[in-house]
Amino acid sequence: MKQQENKKKALLTGANGQDSSYLAEFLLEKGYEVYGTIRRNSVPESQTTRIEELHTKNLIKLHYADLTDPISIESVINEIQPDEIYHLAAQSHVQISFDLPKYTLDVNAGGTLAVLEAVRKFSPHSKVYHAATSEMFGNKYDDDFSQRETTPMVPVSPYGCSKLYAHTLCHNYRNSYNMFVCSGILFNHESPRRGINFVTNKVVLEAVKIKKGLSNKLSLGNLDAKRDWGHAKDYVVGMWLMLQQEKPEDFVLATGVSRSVKDLVDYVFSKLELDPQKYVVCEEKYMRPEELHYLKGDSSKAREKLGWEITYTFESMIDEMIDYWMNKM
Repeated sequence: MKQQENKKKALLTGANGQDSSYLAEFLLEKGYEVYGTIRRNSVPESQTTRIEELHTKNLIKLHYADLTDPISIESVINEIQPDEIYHLAAQSHVQISFDLPKYTLDVNAGGTLAVLEAVRKFSPHSKVYHAATSEMFGNKYDDDFSQRETTPMVPVSPYGCSKLYAHTLCHNYRNSYNMFVCSGILFNHESPRRGINFVTNKVVLEAVKIKKGLSNKLSLGNLDAKRDWGHAKDYVVGMWLMLQQEKPEDFVLATGVSRSVKDLVDYVFSKLELDPQKYVVCEEKYMRPEELHYLKGDSSKAREKLGWEITYTFESMIDEMIDYWMNKM
């Protein structure tokens, strides 16, 4: 019984997301007691898809909560009294943020405020990790064409704006109330568990369907947009490392390599021995009203201060995603 009481408690908001699923597995291996919040929807079968095994075995204890309902956030945090909070829940799709700008702001900024206030009032000992994003930089980069913690932030989407609002709230609460709050400024991170409306998994899934004769077209937007893609498994380790420091700081997590959407398409189709020119079309509806053209992160600070390392290459990550869908379809 004493051993159980001594376990660290971690709370993950958005427990059914890509990052939370990998982070929950990682924390369980570290001996944590893991709790998570999920939002109620009308299709209960989809609420725990990524964490079904953990949920079935009662390895993660789930609570219903909604970031637009501060009372629910306060209730969960007050009850659990977590040592660490990984605030990962968000409306995280950039294109959808143009369609639902206010909702995106309410969830991402208002929800972060709800978490910070709940911690301040009911669980001030909790360390808080906030999932920031490279989308906050917009089209700004330093003279070496990289983005880092000190690069100016001028976002070009409602999603990026909402996350920058939340990011500055974290700074304010850290400085005003001496709270342990840090932001991970994560560049794009993918896996087989990535939502299929995100470009990496969309490309891989549709290419596999084409290979198996189940589709004959892949519709995309801007093929020239460049991103810094890593694997979510590597990035959740970085999240944990941030909360193990003596003082809260913000860190960029990135691979330092930028590739275009066309590079992604060419690699996937080449692996499947397909000609992308026969199947890939660009459609106006997938173009952003204001485009973010280029992202390449410099994670030197995280590598030096946290000892964070990358274990996946772009190729090994995409190969894993291809294998997953080839076996699943």
